Amino acid sequence: MSLRRRSSRAPRLLLATSLLGALLAPAAAAASVHRSPSGGAGGGLPLRVATYNIHAGAGMDGVFDLERQTAELRALKADVIGLQEVDRHWGPRSEWRDLAGELARRLRMHVSFAPIYSLDPAEPGGPRAEYGVAVLSRHRIVSAENHEITRLSTQDPNPVPAPAPGFGEVVVRVRGLPVHVYVTHLDYRPDPAVRVAQVADTRRIMAEDRGPKILLGDFNAEPDAPELAPLWRELADADPGAPTFPAQDPVKRIDFVTVSKNRAGVRRAWVPESLASDHRAVVADLLLRR
Repeated sequence: MSLRRRSSRAPRLLLATSLLGALLAPAAAAASVHRSPSGGAGGGLPLRVATYNIHAGAGMDGVFDLERQTAELRALKADVIGLQEVDRHWGPRSEWRDLAGELARRLRMHVSFAPIYSLDPAEPGGPRAEYGVAVLSRHRIVSAENHEITRLSTQDPNPVPAPAPGFGEVVVRVRGLPVHVYVTHLDYRPDPAVRVAQVADTRRIMAEDRGPKILLGDFNAEPDAPELAPLWRELADADPGAPTFPAQDPVKRIDFVTVSKNRAGVRRAWVPESLASDHRAVVADLLLRR
């Protein structure tokens, strides 16, 4: 399904204080560390990235606990993190809080939030109720967009596939090198038809950009799923060698760090053990090529 690329005119870009510091060693609690053959020993700019579905702030126990998730994210020591299932004044399950903004402030990172849904406030004059994806970054975010891809709305009782926002993109500068970072949350339904369209939309949008590209997200499909196959033409999967879902006794890998084959190498990737969400994170050490 072909869609015209559309972006929000006013992406919600929140800025917090950036941290300076070198990359540190991976967390000791990693369930698996996988060294990718694509990493190589050549030069490049190091960057640690991660993806994490935060389950609207709730852990595997169903209890909302942003302190617990803050500690988990801090332990990753990542430079860039893609988040999914992020609430912003959404409802009582997350105490009506701005999870993206709070995590950014606690971690002293920049943040860009890309809502999938933006609903009228519960009370006149209140903030809009929003749910979507976000990027946290220690590097300054120089631009941000919220792209539309095909979606089957969970807010419509009779949904049909249609363009909707929530495919976030930011550009960060890593030692002067512009790097495109995208974060996504693909459709969860067993029927892959919507994911097929979403993958096509994703590839078209990413093809318009140049330079190193990093796609982070919950794909709701495993690496060998037929609907994901087109992604592997341009992108390399930073395979951590371990499953990510559910967080307790995980049986499948549906969370991904992927990078453009010609502009980035994967040195290693791993899945930290944690019950702070219903997913586990994926972390990868990359080498970016100018």
